[in-house]
Amino acid sequence: MRPPTSSNESAWRDRDNGVGDGVGDRPNERDERMSIAVVVGNPKAGSRTLRVAQAVADLLVERLIAADQLGENTERLVVDLADVAGELFEYPSQKIDDLLASVAASDLVIAASPTYKATYTGLLKAFFDRYGNNGLAGAVAIPVMTGAAPIHALAPEWHLRPLLVELGATTPTRGLYVTESQFDDLDGVVGAWADTAAPLVGHALAT
Repeated sequence: MRPPTSSNESAWRDRDNGVGDGVGDRPNERDERMSIAVVVGNPKAGSRTLRVAQAVADLLVERLIAADQLGENTERLVVDLADVAGELFEYPSQKIDDLLASVAASDLVIAASPTYKATYTGLLKAFFDRYGNNGLAGAVAIPVMTGAAPIHALAPEWHLRPLLVELGATTPTRGLYVTESQFDDLDGVVGAWADTAAPLVGHALAT
């Protein structure tokens, strides 16, 4: 995990595979924990978009470990923005500030949104708008979107990727778009994407 920008670490949860004691600043050192932040902009808590984003994290980690690009110690922060929507427009908000700091300190950020009016939601935008210039500099980010039909399949590339790049994140892979008809086959759909994406993500994390 990159050094956090806030001393408050209470936001971290959903830790995977225990806690590592490694030193160094590269996630491909086998005793080093990699920190993952999953940020979901669906207005409904516990949404299917959240399930897709979690599958992206799970299957990427699985492939990075199998390729010896990652040790087994990872920690995951899940930010389901529907749970904190009431505070997104409060200034100041210590809870939101702590979440922003924890996401910015993550090695890998998975930003996920349903498709609303051909793009990502205002909820997701409101969260990322609270960052200053280059707020995600040093992080590797993956744009993920879900939708009813393939007509908006390029939305992650046209809309969400530019937002992440504007914030200074590295986006080494194509974005992922998952349709409602694919929700029952996430292992297959996300797994096929992860087969190609994992080596690129691993390389970006190591540099």
